[in-house]
Amino acid sequence: MSTEQSRVDVLVIGAGPAGLAAVAEALDAGATVACVDSNTQPGGQFWRHRPENVVTDDGRLHHGWATYRELRSRFDAGLQDGRLTFLPSTAVWMVQTSSDGDTFDAHLTGAIERPEAPDAATSGAPIVATTVVMATGGYDRQLPVPGWDLPGVMAAGGIQATIKGSGVLPGRRVLLAGTGPFLLPVAANVLAAGGEVLAVCEAASLTGWVPNALTASKVPSKGLEGVEYAKELLKHRVPYLQRRVITEIRGTDGVESVVTAKVDASGNVLPGTERVFVDVDIVGLGYGFTPQIELGVQLGLTTRTDVDDSVVLTADRHQSSSQDGVFVAGEITGVGGWLLSVTEGHVAGRAAAAKALGTVPDDAAAAGHGTSGMVASPTKAEARTIRRHRDFAAAMHTTHPVPPKWEDRLTDQTLVCRCEEVPAGDILAAKDEALAQDARASKQVTRAGMGWCQGRMCGFATACLAASGAPTREQMEATSKRPVSTPVTLATLIAGAETETSEETSTKSNEGA
Repeated sequence: MSTEQSRVDVLVIGAGPAGLAAVAEALDAGATVACVDSNTQPGGQFWRHRPENVVTDDGRLHHGWATYRELRSRFDAGLQDGRLTFLPSTAVWMVQTSSDGDTFDAHLTGAIERPEAPDAATSGAPIVATTVVMATGGYDRQLPVPGWDLPGVMAAGGIQATIKGSGVLPGRRVLLAGTGPFLLPVAANVLAAGGEVLAVCEAASLTGWVPNALTASKVPSKGLEGVEYAKELLKHRVPYLQRRVITEIRGTDGVESVVTAKVDASGNVLPGTERVFVDVDIVGLGYGFTPQIELGVQLGLTTRTDVDDSVVLTADRHQSSSQDGVFVAGEITGVGGWLLSVTEGHVAGRAAAAKALGTVPDDAAAAGHGTSGMVASPTKAEARTIRRHRDFAAAMHTTHPVPPKWEDRLTDQTLVCRCEEVPAGDILAAKDEALAQDARASKQVTRAGMGWCQGRMCGFATACLAASGAPTREQMEATSKRPVSTPVTLATLIAGAETETSEETSTKSNEGA
């Protein structure tokens, strides 16, 4: 991306449900927009689909496909009229306040080589934006279990991504385990692709929804989705086993069998309830989602602990963060589903454009943040949708918590950090002998979280094992604190440094003149 092309009114990081909605609203407001996404095409994880240059996706594996098509048409219109720049296969590795203090610099790296523009994301020239919308989404929360390092063990979201993105199954006989409603659409995707789901092992009990029935009734679409998935499981005779967890995954060169057991409400394994599933090709694990907040933490945005113990970014009613000019939307403000993400994206996109163009939300104007015009606050319908879906999400997290006493099912040899092959015994020993009682200290002593994923897969588990009791918000936030949010090449870092040096020299020359 050349220096001349790099200045925009609004930068949107992420092209999933929240990001697409933010782009559409910012364009409608008359702003110039840049959108960066690490995938090859818009849609994010939720609307991940087959390569558009190969096949036209009919939306059969998706919910809300009509909403995606409507947002996508607005997105494509922005590309055609030149007000939107889209950088796919690209990641933002750092966001910082520009030297002028009025804009933001987003430094890029090519996540996947793009033959049509191999140097576009590594030229060293950052995108300069007046406002930023962070819509980076989340990823599967994982918990270790003996044998989870065997080939064939995947995140539940990884199974779904493979099916949606390529149209093929990673394996024919699939066992799903963990907690939360997300296991159901993954099972439905496997069945639709011609696979066999041996069972869905849910660690919680659905009776937990009883005290939350009124809250759930206010979002009837969620109930209808649940009924739809239940019909699919019944149609294919898929067992849905409540309060059942995986205690061991067995195999030599890959997954072969899986041992499960029933647990009580406190997470204790009930003797005599073991059940072994054989001839298993793929195990999919999912325990909710971890919001991807690295860029927000890097910029110093305020965080809070959500109902599911995730650390998320705070936002006001306009989706504004604690940093003036930075707006946040979607799973990074709390995991709550695609419609909540879209609604927050609409609000954030309008507010970001208003801020960039000199118009601001009315209550922000009253507070003295701007006076050159007004835009409407979130509509009543948007505010109602956000409130109800936030309430539903709280009920969901309460009903499907992280399974208690999962640590009791580990052995000293169970790998927690698969990248660096750090077993649970090493983390516990470091806690007792070296006082490594949080994830960052454990990382320094044991190398847990030092690998390619930088603790995204093992950070939560490491923090829990290292802490004396439940990890604090500060300890969990520390697992996302990275000056470089994603792996980059030395060439990218050097190019960025050269650009900054060139800008400083130019500024000094102008001051001297």
